Amino acid sequence: MSTPTTSDPAAPWYKQMNGYHWFVLIVASAAWFFDCLDQRLFSLARVPALVELMKLPPSSPDLQAFGKVVTACFLIGWGVGGMIFGALGDKYGRAKMLTLTILIYSAFTGLSYFSRTQLDFTIFRFLTGVGVGGVFGLAVALIAETVPAGARVQCLGLLQILSTIGNLAAGFAKIGIDSLEAAGTIHAGSGWRWMFLIGAAPALMIILTRKYLKEPAAWQHLKDTDQLPKGSIFAPYAGLVADARWRKNLIVGAIIASTGVVGLWAIGEYAVDLQKVVFKQHFEKAGLAPDKIAAEVNYAISTAYLWNMLGAAAGMTFFTNIAKWGRRFAFLLGFGSALIVTFLVYWKMSDPVAARWMMFLMGAAQLSVFAGFAIYLPELFPNKLRSTGTSFCYNLGRFAAAAGSFFSATLTTKVYGRFAAENPALPLRYAAMTMCVIFLMGIFVLIFAPETKGKPLPGE
Repeated sequence: MSTPTTSDPAAPWYKQMNGYHWFVLIVASAAWFFDCLDQRLFSLARVPALVELMKLPPSSPDLQAFGKVVTACFLIGWGVGGMIFGALGDKYGRAKMLTLTILIYSAFTGLSYFSRTQLDFTIFRFLTGVGVGGVFGLAVALIAETVPAGARVQCLGLLQILSTIGNLAAGFAKIGIDSLEAAGTIHAGSGWRWMFLIGAAPALMIILTRKYLKEPAAWQHLKDTDQLPKGSIFAPYAGLVADARWRKNLIVGAIIASTGVVGLWAIGEYAVDLQKVVFKQHFEKAGLAPDKIAAEVNYAISTAYLWNMLGAAAGMTFFTNIAKWGRRFAFLLGFGSALIVTFLVYWKMSDPVAARWMMFLMGAAQLSVFAGFAIYLPELFPNKLRSTGTSFCYNLGRFAAAAGSFFSATLTTKVYGRFAAENPALPLRYAAMTMCVIFLMGIFVLIFAPETKGKPLPGE
């Protein structure tokens, strides 16, 4: 049932799908949905959590800097998990490992509720990252090897587009929890704990994935004919490095993915931190009563975030359709627009109204290329090494983003920190604007990237 049908390739992609194809798409997308929900819950809850755990105001440079350290540890865990589970997916099966990663990130997200110090909070986020990191490569390989070739681009693009629903769900969760805090239903300042408790819900998915989800026919054939990588967990990596074609694709794919991941997690991630400062300044200048400022700031941040995710959905939809004309052309448009838009947003954003359309544009630009990662990365590697190659490329970017977060923290405190006395927002602005140079790396490497449009997956 998991073998793709021989539908007319000229037919609309959705008519080439049978019931099981849709089931795989739904399950893999749901895994990624909850994965993205967890990521965004962390983004929205990070500062409130550290305010309580560190006993510092959100505008404190020390808190802002440690927030980047926690994010870096989360990203390192993400990278470690991706490297491990990508290889395990090739050795033991995509479906089996996807189930395990869901359990890991659900458990440690829920445990973040019980954090008492900034240290255990950081440890829980690292371990959550280990589970989160394994999902993308496994989900992408599962879809790419299951659905018909004529539906592959749309299904993989849809995986990423639907991820924005997880991000939006996190935004709505924050709005709801903020309302409960304001009404006194839950203790003031404890909303971030409830947000992490919500993130434990994906464990319920294990019921579906264990009982009904099957390994792709291509992977099962490799297993039945004893062609899977043998030896340790490093065997799939050895197979990629030994072949000149896969080695080149590994390097190119890793640089492309790292550019987008650094752009999102070491630059775009900290838009919330900037908003907390500039929105507070905006409402103070407007003469709003001091006891109402915090609630208005939270509402403005949540609204801007929702616009950001709507932009992300639009950007990824645009990329998916442009990718039909050429993968490299689509990445060129994505990275070029991300460079220009991100720089301008951090330079000019100063009030809640402008933040809405600015965050829409930044979401569209920065996240458009993530649809490309789902479409392009599995097209670079053969069946028996696809999960490893895809996960390596995507998750190497987590280490790069972690390094970028540490570097951004240094820029914020050591290089541009002297501007904080003039305006607390300036160090955040200048650090992010400096970091935008990363998008040039993604544009440059496209010169060496193979064009995969219209070609079968390697190994088919």
